[in-house]
Amino acid sequence: MASFCLIILGLIFVPFYFRSKIDTLPMFLEKRYSESNRMIMAFITIVSALLIHIGVSLYAGAVVFEYFFNIPVVVSIIVIAVITTIYTVLGGLKAIVVTDSIQAVLLLLGAVLLTTMAIFALPEIAGVENFAQFKEALKPDQFSMLHTFRNPATGKLNEFSYVSVLLGYPILGIWYWCTDQTIVQKSLGARTQKDAQLGAVFAGVLKILPLFFMVLPGVVAYVLFRDKIGEDNNMTLLVLIQEILPVGMRGLFAAGLLAAVMSTVESALNSTATVTAEDICKKIWPNLEDKKLVLIGRITAVVVIVLAILWSPYCGRFKSIFEAINKIPMMFAPAVTCVFILGVFWKRGTKQAALATFIFGSVVGIVYFIADLPREGQERLIADVWGIPFMQVGWWLFVMCCIVYVIVSFMTTAPTEEDLAKIGWEPPLRIITKDKITGITDPRVASIGLFILMITMYIILK
Repeated sequence: MASFCLIILGLIFVPFYFRSKIDTLPMFLEKRYSESNRMIMAFITIVSALLIHIGVSLYAGAVVFEYFFNIPVVVSIIVIAVITTIYTVLGGLKAIVVTDSIQAVLLLLGAVLLTTMAIFALPEIAGVENFAQFKEALKPDQFSMLHTFRNPATGKLNEFSYVSVLLGYPILGIWYWCTDQTIVQKSLGARTQKDAQLGAVFAGVLKILPLFFMVLPGVVAYVLFRDKIGEDNNMTLLVLIQEILPVGMRGLFAAGLLAAVMSTVESALNSTATVTAEDICKKIWPNLEDKKLVLIGRITAVVVIVLAILWSPYCGRFKSIFEAINKIPMMFAPAVTCVFILGVFWKRGTKQAALATFIFGSVVGIVYFIADLPREGQERLIADVWGIPFMQVGWWLFVMCCIVYVIVSFMTTAPTEEDLAKIGWEPPLRIITKDKITGITDPRVASIGLFILMITMYIILK
């Protein structure tokens, strides 16, 4: 589903961002709505980076350290945080882009190698000689792209059913891929709009690879080592590395995993520093010198990393790291997605509507998050007692946010043409279709190719 969201980023949001001449996503909301909306979005950006990008990533890295090097989780979190903070604060966005590119290539090569070795180990370790035997060794739906609506064993709603994902993931995905500063800052840093658009589509192509080199090896690992993995899903990859790879290669792979963790943390630190300096401090003190803004950004990075260190150990209470990174943002993603989507697609949307949506969505989202926060030995109210998957919670929160947005928009004065001109507003469909296609490198051609590829894969692999 991420590939579809990246197409939306490239074809719709990137043109608006470049027309607006913005440096941050909160700045876009000020041009579309008001300064108050910019400040709220800045705060959400910082909190999301702290809780998800940094907090969960630090915990993920600590799990690797603990498993391979027997270093306590808390100590590992501190070590990773200190190292990442130092080179992020000194290097800035350029250092992040360069290291990300190198790490991506190394991780992909490592994932391909691990997947290949795991598949070749199936006959020897699990006695699996063909695809039919492989499928027999799996749990129901484990090799299906589209999971059933209800779990056949328990009768409860399936947390990742096709209904939940089709409804809930776009809410989460548009927030993450199209409106989150940590991700979109790399599009904003592109030399041209076309570069940014093609970069988004290329990222969409790359997002196909995890199906084969993250999900597939996890399924293979279940067949090979289900007894050693046990009930802790976070151990799947680590057990596979430990059992399949030779000693020297294990260290390299562990280093690659840590590099991925640090890549996420560094991007989030940079985005929080930028947002704090540009969207908060510069608005409060307009005459601040650039040197002072840089200093404020660095101080922000240090404060955020300290808070993330305190939060990070709590991430171990979620069923898995995967659940944590998807469930935590559901408390603010519906409101953010609503404000951006309707702000771009509907020119009648007003600044008061955006503000009301942020307030309503954030309050309801925080109440939901607290009610469903994992606690030792306690059932979660919404997920366990009521049996509502968090993806569906996100969808219904989004619907409620849209209702608030539309009602308040009709109750307040519509934005003027002069207001809309600040972001160069025109119907998104016209933005996509008004220029002639220039060839195979046209972002629209690349997007159509990616879209067809995704649909084909769903048909083949369903």
